[in-house]
Amino acid sequence: MIARRIVLSKVEFVELVLWRVPAPVAPSTHRYRYRYAFVCAGECVVRYDNERGKGDHRHYGGTEGRYRFVSPEKLEADFLRDVERWQHENRGS
Repeated sequence: MIARRIVLSKVEFVELVLWRVPAPVAPSTHRYRYRYAFVCAGECVVRYDNERGKGDHRHYGGTEGRYRFVSPEKLEADFLRDVERWQHENRGS
């Protein structure tokens, strides 16, 4: 299991939670459950997670879309790329 919080600034942090489950969480086909979140000024602005009935998906700002899970390593890289993108797009807001 991975469970860590990384403080990026006084108002930003990421939380990474991933664990292996005995059976896939339908409709996902892999054996991981996860919740990766980026919180800025008390609001979750980027989140990748999977849940029963929805499967793998990502939230970016106010939009939600499907996410194609490949591996825990790719999940983390994709999530951190979106965090950097959000920071860049919202710098100075």
